[in-house]
Amino acid sequence: MKKYLLSLLALFFCLALSQQAAAQIKLPQASPAAMVKQTIGLTEITVRYHAPGVKGRPIFGSLVPYGKLWRAGANEATLITFEDDLFLNHERVPAGTYSFFILPENETEWNIVLNKDTTLWGLEGYSELNDVAYLRVTPTKIPFQETLQFAFSDISTNTGTLNLTWENSKVSIRIETEIEKKALANIQKALKEAAPDDWYTWAQAADYLTSRKDQHDKALEYINKSIAIKENFYNNWVKARLYALNREYQVAANLTAKAMQLGPKEPESYQTYAREIESAYNEWKKRR
Repeated sequence: MKKYLLSLLALFFCLALSQQAAAQIKLPQASPAAMVKQTIGLTEITVRYHAPGVKGRPIFGSLVPYGKLWRAGANEATLITFEDDLFLNHERVPAGTYSFFILPENETEWNIVLNKDTTLWGLEGYSELNDVAYLRVTPTKIPFQETLQFAFSDISTNTGTLNLTWENSKVSIRIETEIEKKALANIQKALKEAAPDDWYTWAQAADYLTSRKDQHDKALEYINKSIAIKENFYNNWVKARLYALNREYQVAANLTAKAMQLGPKEPESYQTYAREIESAYNEWKKRR
């Protein structure tokens, strides 16, 4: 009996080992995992999905029926992550990770649905009570595309477009991010952490604020701090532009002249700005 039990245990052990070995085999997926990431403004946006192929099948209105929610991919739900609050098609969406669904009503009217339940496999367990955004979109016709794909386009300072393309259809979402609040917070954090001899961080902060007229007093404070730490062509150039934007061209021209005088001390850096500085000087000195 004891011998029989030992043989049985050995058999179970061998079966367990064989199952473990089988579980470790990596095989290609019919709908491989994919990810696309884009920073818009100061906000990182990530889409994780599984990309099915057409494989000769009719897709929209058939495999993906009209009037029924679709996971916008294959396998587990497609996930989209926003690092910060933003606007999708002018609708505000809080920062976070959401399941991404599409509801194609017919050939011309679709909806994009974001749901805060990120544990879904397809539609199993889905509840509309967890929806956080419902966006009306209009699909457009495109040349045939075998594999489903998410991609970003039309990126600007704080806007961009997220596109989903598959078969002969494309839907797009306009994304708008809020950069000002985060940029100002980043400036304050960087200045707080700046080393005593770090003139550049103060100059960089002032440079960013020069184009914001309501921040010119703060920009002047920062650039004067930079010059007090170490005067050079760059911080004089930033200060010159600040005065020029306030139409104080005589002061701007004098500061630009000083930048030109200090430039040769840092020839490599100065060459990047030399043409712009010299052109501005010739213009501003006429407006004294």
